[in-house]
Amino acid sequence: MYDFKPDDALDTAERYRQLCDAADALTAGEPDPIANMANVAALIWEFVPDLNWAGFYRIAPAKSQGQELVLGPFVGRPACIRIPLDRGVCGAAASSRQTQLVEDVHAFPGHIACDSASRSELVVPVTRDGEVVGVIDLDSPSPGRFSAEDAAGLERLADLLADRV
Repeated sequence: MYDFKPDDALDTAERYRQLCDAADALTAGEPDPIANMANVAALIWEFVPDLNWAGFYRIAPAKSQGQELVLGPFVGRPACIRIPLDRGVCGAAASSRQTQLVEDVHAFPGHIACDSASRSELVVPVTRDGEVVGVIDLDSPSPGRFSAEDAAGLERLADLLADRV
């Protein structure tokens, strides 16, 4: 059994350092990307406070043509299954290849409300060989929940996972 629950008193940088260490320990040598995403979503849920959703969207073929984001492993309430690359915070992160830190999702143009309780969002693209393969998505019921320090920590996690998801 694994017990990676962090100390509540950790500062943000140390919390993400320990999250990355735990993710590395769980995913090293495991070739199945779905298993790795599932374990990392659970770790994020344990390590990052004040979330109502944490998980992955994967780049996959669209139903008609092209590509879109398709729901991957997550922790939280049921979510949107498919997201076009030109819609929402996740689509913006995937298409721009840039982290999206949104203090108020209701003010974000094209926001997709999968969970009406979400107020802020942090989405980091996961890239492999220069191509986006998915995004890590964190939602919070608190406005302005995420900081630049959260973004930097999640970007380190995305870099670690690039060849594992």
